[in-house]
Amino acid sequence: QVQLVESGGGLVQPGGSLRLSCVGSGSTLGYYAVGWFRQAPGKEREGISCEGGSAANTYYSESVKGRFTISLDSAINTVYLRMNNLQPEDTAVYYCAAVPFSALTTVQTMCTQHQKYDGIYSWGKGTLVTVSS
Repeated sequence: QVQLVESGGGLVQPGGSLRLSCVGSGSTLGYYAVGWFRQAPGKEREGISCEGGSAANTYYSESVKGRFTISLDSAINTVYLRMNNLQPEDTAVYYCAAVPFSALTTVQTMCTQHQKYDGIYSWGKGTLVTVSS
């Protein structure tokens, strides 16, 4: 399995932007579908964006569509999440995940059914994003 380490979280004012990074090691992220998930206090973890090898094969949840953008830089084995127009409801711990292409059905499934198929996911430890004035 690939090992993942997130960074880039912090405190930001409403309307602000952040870019999260997730560095992979032990394997090449180009062999994986990658995604970002978040867990707010008292809530279940939700998949917000997953990518299956190209920008054309990307899923965004309704809560972030139009504001967040996922991208993969294979040359440096890093997944990014660009977050614009952040709002207090975006406050959460953000996690990076990877699923081997051999185990992937669709990117929507990767993002929405992670609890059912958790055994095939590699997870980072998370980075906290707090949106507050």
